[in-house]
Amino acid sequence: MKEARYFFVPDAAHQTELPPEEAMHALRVLRLKSDDEIFLMDGVGNYYRAQVTIAATHHCYYEILEQMPQEPQWKGHVHLAIAPTKMMERIEWLTEKATEIGVDEISFLNCKFSERRLVKIPRLEKIVISAVKQSHKAWKPRLNEMVPLKDFIRQHQGEHVYIAHCYDEIPRTYLFDELRKIGSEDATVLIGPEGDFSLDEVKEAIDSGYTSVHLGASRLRTETAGLSAIMMMQLAKE
Repeated sequence: MKEARYFFVPDAAHQTELPPEEAMHALRVLRLKSDDEIFLMDGVGNYYRAQVTIAATHHCYYEILEQMPQEPQWKGHVHLAIAPTKMMERIEWLTEKATEIGVDEISFLNCKFSERRLVKIPRLEKIVISAVKQSHKAWKPRLNEMVPLKDFIRQHQGEHVYIAHCYDEIPRTYLFDELRKIGSEDATVLIGPEGDFSLDEVKEAIDSGYTSVHLGASRLRTETAGLSAIMMMQLAKE
């Protein structure tokens, strides 16, 4: 039995051709030919069983045989907001692993102690798409451009918003305990830069309704903390 070949095609139901990068992989790597069966993912909850109709030098055309709507793998919106690390490969690793585990949205924060003030979303989008295909996710996570922490806090208020930090002088509860209380409801967790949020930033978030939390006894790297938060959000929904 041949392994199913998955390709990411936004708006797949209204297209007839694989995007250029996907076509290159299909033709040059997988050596697909006319009549071969493929599976398409549109990133918004649908798989499609399709058949290659024309396999040209630089173009791969297809015909949809069956639409296969998927059920969400978890309930509630999983949102991680994190300050990128100085070394971009660490945030790329986080983005890949977070997608594989399961996340709906990732935002990037510009904080007082941030060592990186710019992220290249197109590069991260490619990593996300690769991880979506590898992990067979029917939904593609949303990536947001970096914004100042103050703006993010102002735009994301309400229930079930959390800020993780390392200040012992500010009362904190264990994030997983808080998440278990809300079960399948939406959750947003903020993770600071390598130097942590500033004390004033934490207080501002708390004043805006964010719950002060910690991730356990160990002191974690930024990208490890981000992945731990996602794992907790997923486990709390089990």
